[in-house]
Formats: sequence, C-alpha cells, structure tokens
Amino acid sequence: MPRVNARELLLDAQAHHYAVGAFNVENMEMMQAVICAAEQEGAPIILQTTPSTIKYGDTALFASMARALAEKSPVPVAIHLDHGNSFALCIRAAGDGYTSIMIDGSALPMAENIALVRRVTEMAAAFSSRPCVEAELGKLGGKEDAVEVKPGEDIYTDPEEAARFAAETQIDSLAVAIGTAHGFYKGKPKLDFERLAQLQAAVSVPLVLHGSSGVPDEDVRRSIALGICKVNFATELRAAYTQAARECLDADAAVYDPKKFGERGREAVTRLVRHRIRVCAG
Repeated sequence: MPRVNARELLLDAQAHHYAVGAFNVENMEMMQAVICAAEQEGAPIILQTTPSTIKYGDTALFASMARALAEKSPVPVAIHLDHGNSFALCIRAAGDGYTSIMIDGSALPMAENIALVRRVTEMAAAFSSRPCVEAELGKLGGKEDAVEVKPGEDIYTDPEEAARFAAETQIDSLAVAIGTAHGFYKGKPKLDFERLAQLQAAVSVPLVLHGSSGVPDEDVRRSIALGICKVNFATELRAAYTQAARECLDADAAVYDPKKFGERGREAVTRLVRHRIRVCAG
C-alpha cells in the first residue's frame, strides 16, 4: 500500500492502547528487514532516519526506497525524520516525501523551542500531505547525533510545561524524557513512571519514548500502558546488523560479495524487530 501518514498510526495506537514500533534504518537491507518483520507480525511500522544517516544517504534516496517497498507491502508503512536538527532539513524531508518529521529543539530555551517547532508545524500544514510533526521537550541521556546531555543537567519533561508546549506548537506527538537514553545502557535504566502518568494526564497528543534499545520489555509495556504510543529503537538494530555481518565475514575469508553479509544482517534485524513489535503490542 502507499506510505501512510504517521499521525493515523499514532492516533489508532492511542485509541487502542498499544504502540507503533519506530525503527531507525541505515541502508536498504535494514529497511527491508523492518518491513519484512512488520509483515510477518501484521503490524504497522515506522521507518526512521537521523540527520547523520541522511548526510550519508539523502532524504530523497531514503524516501524513494521507502516508497518502493511500501507500495509492495500489505502493512501500513510511514517514514519519519528522527531528531531533525533544522527547519531546512524538515522542509527538505517533507518535500521529498517523508510522511512524518521530528524537529528537535530540546537543547533550546523553552520559548525558542516553541518558536522553532511552531514554524515547522505551520510549514507541514502547508503541504497537501500534511506530514505528522513530532517534537521533544526535556532531554534524553546519552547522545543522538549532535544532541548531548551534560552530567547533572535537569533533563526530565515537566508536565505543566508539556501542556503549554503542545498547545502552543500544535504538534501531533511529543517525545518525553522520563529516564531513557540514547545508546547502550551500562545498567538497567530507571524510568519515572509517575512522571509519565502525569504527562499522559496533562497532554492529549500521543507520547513518544526514545532511547528504547536495552530497556527491559516489561518497562516498555508499562510505558505503553501509561500513554506511550510510539517506541523508538535504533542502537540495537545497528549492533545486530553489524554483528551478523562481522560473523559472516569472520567465518569465511573468501566472502567478498556484499549481498552475502548484507543478507545475514537483514535476517538478524528482522528477528529483532519482530520481537520488538510484539512488545509494542502491549
């Protein structure tokens, strides 16, 4: 089917108390793997690319691959700009066919974040396709492209600020900071579920959980029960793909065809994504 707007997927997830899995992809094989897993599980899916991935491959290229794969797939597929770091990148992604865009102004003061996000929502509304717009309030631990949290920095999302932020920006979804982090965790992450419950009560738009690689399944499920409608996975997919490719090459020094180790990577990502989709089903 044609690519779908992520707004439709998130609103359905919110109404029926599950979450849509959103998976960062770096190449064709990872994109194929995510869609294959979604087909096997009969679930909607969101493909994501970050600014560093786009720098490597370009929005037009990833949007074209997503379009070609989605048109042959029976499951709903959206493509999302993850952690968009400028208005210019957001408008480029929207123009190239992304059905969802995130503008990340979380490093800015509140007023500046609101102004930037509002500019993006107004831009998106001008497109006939009106791509879904996600924004972030608060910061996640770790590092995602150029966004890094300093030790001791107050990073959690404030429920009262979140209500104001959503109202003034007119976003479609809000990424919240409740204790997750980008990258791999050194220990079990401690999520602030009480804060998440407060955020669900304060904000009507679907909530998004970033930094989910390595978060225990039971914590992801509990987050979904408390209002998370979209769960992002990135680092663990990269690791699974790379490990499978490395094992293929280490096992046979005569392998030189990229399709050989690409296939192994694709299989590993498919298995991982299938599991994550089941977790997101609640």
